[in-house]
Amino acid sequence: MKPSTACSLAVATALTLMSGVVEATVVTTCKAAAGSDGRVNYDFCVAELGKHHDSPSADTWGLAKVAALTGVVNADNAVYDIEALLAKHGTDDGRARAALGQCQELYDGMGFAFAEAHDDINSRDYAEGKEKAGEAAALAHRCDDAFAKAGIPVTSPVTQYSDYSVQIAAVCSAITNLIE
Repeated sequence: MKPSTACSLAVATALTLMSGVVEATVVTTCKAAAGSDGRVNYDFCVAELGKHHDSPSADTWGLAKVAALTGVVNADNAVYDIEALLAKHGTDDGRARAALGQCQELYDGMGFAFAEAHDDINSRDYAEGKEKAGEAAALAHRCDDAFAKAGIPVTSPVTQYSDYSVQIAAVCSAITNLIE
């Protein structure tokens, strides 16, 4: 390597290190998100974002969108499982059917809220994206409330989707805060 090339490379490396630029990865982004927002569970963030096929090449902006898409998938899975529970012949309890029906509508809305969060983040309307992620989390809480009012244990398989939704909404918002 020519001395001038080596010198240029050394200067570029030093400038990059001094500017604080760090390539975004799932691990570094989740660490920053958890450090900036106490609602973010670092292990959950790394595990869930790390599963998505776009994550290895995504920057912080891309990971915020991945978090929103992960919320969409979770909501869709919840709707599918609720439909299966409603189709079971053993779901004769009217209170359970009513709570499941209400949650089905709420999760359908949650999927749309996460999709809108993705679209807003994609168009760099971060405030609106965070608002939509917050709406998704609120819908998850309303599903939990429907089960509580019906006297159905909080350990219902459907309420596990609520926990996930609330966590991924927090991850989405916290990562979005990192890019503002």
